[in-house]
Amino acid sequence: RSVYRFFRAASVDGDVVVFFDGDTEIARVKFPRQEGGERRCIADLVPPLSSGKRDHVAAFVTTCQGRARPLRALADELKAQGSYVKMHALQALAIETAEGLAERLHEQLRRAWGFADPPTTTKQDLFSARYRGRRYSFGYPACPRLDDQAVIWSLLDPQRNVGVELTEGFMMEPEASVSALVFQHPQAVYFGVSRDD
Repeated sequence: RSVYRFFRAASVDGDVVVFFDGDTEIARVKFPRQEGGERRCIADLVPPLSSGKRDHVAAFVTTCQGRARPLRALADELKAQGSYVKMHALQALAIETAEGLAERLHEQLRRAWGFADPPTTTKQDLFSARYRGRRYSFGYPACPRLDDQAVIWSLLDPQRNVGVELTEGFMMEPEASVSALVFQHPQAVYFGVSRDD
């Protein structure tokens, strides 16, 4: 299951400001600037607020969970039975399914933005992120503050929409879930990766 939405955005210093209904600010996230290298910052991927221009960003949450019975309950049952390999296989499959859904949703977002992947795009291209734009998940170098997950929850209400909760430590429950902010800027890259990779 997934939930996503597009929002208008601009930047102020290292902040990405998210708007709804014109210029009503509904969220703000501070992103760090790299200390070395090209000194990248995610906020550079949207126009400065002072320019009067806006871009669009997307937010999403994907999840893989059981319908009739939560996957965690099934994994706990397998563990209690001593079926550790099956338990780990189930958990790994659930996590990879949520990741695969995130990749598929990102592909649909690119199409909605008007730059669909060309028909010649290979699975290796997708695996290597050889496409326009990037999705950034909290807890990684470009956006290390895990507590900023709360911004996505305020924008999308994934607990109500797809049944994904945030723990007190800002981890997702069920664990087989992915959340991200998506930027369409053609120069968006993952930190530590050159534009040619």
